[in-house]
Amino acid sequence: MADNTVILDGSGVKRALTRIAHEVLEKNKGVEGLVLVGIRTGGVFLAQELAERLVEIEGVEVPCGAVDITMYRDDIKGHAEHLPVGKTELPFSIEGKKVVLVDDVLFTGRTIRAAMDALMDQGRASCIQLAVLVDRGHRDLPIRADFVGRNVPTSRSENIVVAFDAGNKPTEVILQK
Repeated sequence: MADNTVILDGSGVKRALTRIAHEVLEKNKGVEGLVLVGIRTGGVFLAQELAERLVEIEGVEVPCGAVDITMYRDDIKGHAEHLPVGKTELPFSIEGKKVVLVDDVLFTGRTIRAAMDALMDQGRASCIQLAVLVDRGHRDLPIRADFVGRNVPTSRSENIVVAFDAGNKPTEVILQK
């Protein structure tokens, strides 16, 4: 039986996302030219939450999209035809934009690398910044987040789960040992 520890409860998740929103605004000097892109699936829900926080703070809507990385993963050789492919939805051009790529958990960096490859196929952003709710360490690639809700040192055998309710709102972050 797994030993579960709540790392962030609902209010902790809200505080972390609000702090990330403020950090994004500070680093980018506002929302001009800014777009949010969530990595399917959890990152999309968090990008939407982040967009809501930015509206609350700045009173301006920030475009929000989604990227599917299935065909960009480096672990699918010979298995691609059996994987469900999601949809990349970018109802805006990323050309020349400041893209904040959003994911729930940063671990090895391979998902982020795949997402950046997928984004680069969509156009040339002026920059790509990374926002994650949880950074758990153990990178395989030289990738780091610009905005982190919580750093949680883990072992490779442990797992971090971001739970969402039926409305796709984040409810808690759990460490599974």
